[in-house]
Amino acid sequence: MLIDFSRYSSVKIGGPVQVRVLDECAPYVGVQMVGLANNLLVAPEAKNLAILSKNFDYIADLGTHLEVGARTNAQKLFSYYKNHDLQGLEFLNALPGSVGGLMKMNAGMKAYEMKEVVEALNINGQWVEAADLGFAYRTSNIQGVVFKARLKKRKGFRQEVQQACQRMRCHPRNPSFGSCFKNPVGDFAGRLLEAVGLRGFRLGGVGFSQEHANFLINLGGGDFDEALKLIALAKERVFNAFGIALEEEVCIYH
Repeated sequence: MLIDFSRYSSVKIGGPVQVRVLDECAPYVGVQMVGLANNLLVAPEAKNLAILSKNFDYIADLGTHLEVGARTNAQKLFSYYKNHDLQGLEFLNALPGSVGGLMKMNAGMKAYEMKEVVEALNINGQWVEAADLGFAYRTSNIQGVVFKARLKKRKGFRQEVQQACQRMRCHPRNPSFGSCFKNPVGDFAGRLLEAVGLRGFRLGGVGFSQEHANFLINLGGGDFDEALKLIALAKERVFNAFGIALEEEVCIYH
């Protein structure tokens, strides 16, 4: 199928790219998974992109745990947990994305992360236990395609956690892919970017938000090369000023 990433991705940057649709659990080599493209920056000439079919958009109660397809979006999963009085994913109400992408980056807010509810993931057609997935701050050692997840069922939805996470989230109105950089240990990427003069900074059609310096936004007509240059500029300024090497949270597909 053909996906126009200038329309499909949350940052609205890219162009029409051919994307393969995967409809069965199997080992796929060299594919770059698209998901809902909420944290993706995709080059117009990107190759080997793939997306899961709608067969992987489901939530099934298997008694001792839930099984969730990796195409299931964050809001659908959040609503299921809330409606069934389950705890552990209250923060998802403030986050976009699909289950596969959320797992790969161990998405979360503050102390709340996806790893807290994961029992196992089906990767390339094989189940892998949570302890072997290398979950850490906004990362994992997941290699390959995530097809399904087994999630814990723990009673007691925490309304106060949902509300606290919702207050933390402040998205700019312009298209963005959320946080551009991971927070370095003991500091915040937004603070560092603001300290080097990048809050509200513009380069062509892209820039860093005035509301939150760690949000790279599309100001209108922004393209892939401009976004790459701005990311490189930010990393250079922060490293020169503080000796800190910022690491991208956004995934970049060439």
